Amino acid sequence: MAEALFRPLTARDRLQPAWSDGRTTASVAADFVKASPGLGSVERLEIYARSYWFRVLDCLYEDYPGVRAILGQRRFMKLCTAFLAQYPSASFTLRNLGSRLPEFIEAEPSLSAPRTALAGDMARFEWAQVVAFDGPSRPPLSQDDILDAGPARLRVALQPHITLLECAYPVDELTLALKKRDSALRGEASNTLTAMPSSRATRRPTLPRKAGRVFVAVHRQENVLFFKRLEPEAYAILTALRDGRTLSAACAAALRDADPAVDWAARVREWFQTWQALGWFSRRSPRGRP
Repeated sequence: MAEALFRPLTARDRLQPAWSDGRTTASVAADFVKASPGLGSVERLEIYARSYWFRVLDCLYEDYPGVRAILGQRRFMKLCTAFLAQYPSASFTLRNLGSRLPEFIEAEPSLSAPRTALAGDMARFEWAQVVAFDGPSRPPLSQDDILDAGPARLRVALQPHITLLECAYPVDELTLALKKRDSALRGEASNTLTAMPSSRATRRPTLPRKAGRVFVAVHRQENVLFFKRLEPEAYAILTALRDGRTLSAACAAALRDADPAVDWAARVREWFQTWQALGWFSRRSPRGRP
C-alpha cells in the first residue's frame, strides 16, 4: 500500500500503469484492494494516492514560497515530486515533510539549475522559519548565570528555535520583496471585478545576483517570526557559542583578525545586550548539550 501511494502520479494524476517490477498496476492492486460494485481496485487505490500527493505537494507549496518564486511553479512542482519520490512522508506530522529539501536541492542540481545556489539558500532560510515557528524554547539565561560563571568559564546554548545561516544571496531581502508583491496582488484582487491587477503588482521580483556572504539569524519573539541580519563577527561569536566554546574563547576567535580601529568591546557589549534581551541564550546542560 505504501509503495503504491508513494509512487508519483502520471501527468493526468493517475496511478502509473506499470508496477516497479514490470507487472501491471491493475494486477498488483487486485491482490490487496478489493473492487467495489462501482469502482475497480485501481480506481479505489487512486483515491488514496491522489489524496496523499495533493496533500504533500500542497504542504511544500505553502512552506517554500521563496523557492517556488525562484524556480517558477512548473519547475518547483517537478522538484517537489522528485523530492517526495525519494523522501516520502515518514512522520506523523507534515511539519517535518520538507526538512530535507535543502540537501536534496544540493544533491540534485539539475532540477534547479542555473539557480541551484539561490534556491538552496532560500530553502534553508524557509526551513529555518518552520523551525522557528514551532521549535522548543528553554528557560532563558539569567544575569545570575552570567555573573556566577564569568566569561572565561561561561558556556551558553542558543534557543533550539534559532537557526544561524550563512548565505551567498540576500534571501531575507528577497523574502520581503515577495511578501510586498503578494500584498500588492491581494490588494488588487480586493478591488472591483472590472479592475485588472497592475503590471507592477504581477511583475516577478528581480532575483538577486550573487553578492557575497550574508549572515542571518531566524528566530521568534513572543510567538512572532523574525529574521535578523548579523555582522560577520557577530555570526562567528554566536556559532562558536552554539558549538560549545566559552564566551571569552568565542569572542577571541571571532575577533582575531578584526579591524583594530573598531571599538569591539563596545560593539560586542551592544550585541550581547540585544541577544540577551531577545532571550536567545539558555543554559547548557552539564554534559554540554543545549
